[in-house]
Amino acid sequence: MPNVKPPLVPTVQDPAALRDYIGHALKALPKPALTLGQAFAQAGQELALVGGPVRDLLLGRPVNDLDFATSARPDATQAILAAWGNKVWDVGKAFGTVAARRGNAIVEVTTYRTETYEPTSRKPVVEYGDSLAGDLSRRDFTVNAMAVRLDSLEFVDPFGGLADLALKVLRTPVAASQSFDDDPLRIMRAARFAAQLGFEVSEEVISAMGAMADRLEIVSAERIRAELVKLLLAGQPRSGLELMVFTGVADVVLPELPALRLEIDEHHRHKDVYEHSLTVLDQAIALETGPDGPVPGPDLVLRLAALLHDIGKPATRRFEAGGGVSFHHHEVVGAKLAAKRLKALRFDNATIKDVAKLIELHLRFHGYGDAEWTDSAVRRYVTDAGPLLERLHRLTRSDCTTRNRQKAERLAFAYDDLEQRVAALKEQEELAAIRPDLNGDQIMAILGIPPSKAVGQAYKFLLDLRMAEGPLGEAEATRRLQAWWATQG
Repeated sequence: MPNVKPPLVPTVQDPAALRDYIGHALKALPKPALTLGQAFAQAGQELALVGGPVRDLLLGRPVNDLDFATSARPDATQAILAAWGNKVWDVGKAFGTVAARRGNAIVEVTTYRTETYEPTSRKPVVEYGDSLAGDLSRRDFTVNAMAVRLDSLEFVDPFGGLADLALKVLRTPVAASQSFDDDPLRIMRAARFAAQLGFEVSEEVISAMGAMADRLEIVSAERIRAELVKLLLAGQPRSGLELMVFTGVADVVLPELPALRLEIDEHHRHKDVYEHSLTVLDQAIALETGPDGPVPGPDLVLRLAALLHDIGKPATRRFEAGGGVSFHHHEVVGAKLAAKRLKALRFDNATIKDVAKLIELHLRFHGYGDAEWTDSAVRRYVTDAGPLLERLHRLTRSDCTTRNRQKAERLAFAYDDLEQRVAALKEQEELAAIRPDLNGDQIMAILGIPPSKAVGQAYKFLLDLRMAEGPLGEAEATRRLQAWWATQG
């Protein structure tokens, strides 16, 4: 799709400028959208581009998804799309949505509707509507309640979305309490759009978020997770997370985050571990790489680990003699808490495992600055991190938020040194794929034993030897294996 970037959104007090602006933005509409509008018009049905695509057109942002609303009921929509496209499929016909492809263009078309939740139900109740204005009134925010009729290219904005777009503010088309009661997930979307768009949130919306946060308990974990992921992958996740904590939404969705407030860490430098964690998140994002780098951004695993790396502190806080505070083993406890929370939010097993592993390992480096590690310790560090090593590098660097310049420089120097040693050892030993000098078949042949538990024990002995001393060569490894085996009885 072409990306025709219009000028900055003009004020609503200048109707001529608004018309020019809208006309310019609509030049970016893809041709398949226009032909689709003609197909629905010929069938006697209305079709309008709605929601996020219209907002992004007006902001000059790339439009990746084409969402349409129509007066046609789902069966009629399916018939029109079948004649228009190369392929049609059901993405939620029960909710009025049918999708189609024509060439490289993929569209989703939804019947005008209203959508509400019963007080105790996790599933929305869908009712079809009769007008575009009625459909837009049930959208989450005014900036997403704008439309373009595809037959006439008429811009439809019954709730002042364009004005709010110019002001960079999130408001709801109807009363915020009614909107959130209709669909409580919109509470999460407010935080997500604040992070994605960098918009302010109106006082009415903030107030309703706080008053109705508990309504999120009826929304499925999968839907909440999807919004949280979008928020974390946004350009400014911190603003959305701060909004969630301020309104009490995080108490329902991610209670480990607000629990970090007013904690004191073991270095007596971060009186508020919550603020420290948000800063670590910001710094980790800054260390993400381009698409050809080792950690292409936005990276969900790194961002989750940065945000949650200290959530074990409240559970491990101990007040020591003399006024000190300790958080012994908070990384181990934190890894378990993170895994439990992510599992409750229905994250996939791979993400859960990787985030928990990074949290568990995030303090490992701090022993390096106190005493130089042996080559064996460096090998173990790399092996334990495995494919997460590049993310662990970035998480560990990001965890330094001290204002003490000398300390910050010392930590940075120590980590530079560690990374240089890792690189040097990799060159020498292909460290990322460390294996013993002998494989399982060789072990069985040398010791004259069949597949058994003893083979695994011998393999572990050789791997530990490899870690401690580096490559030994087949002959020396054989000699050491035989000597070890003689001691095993």
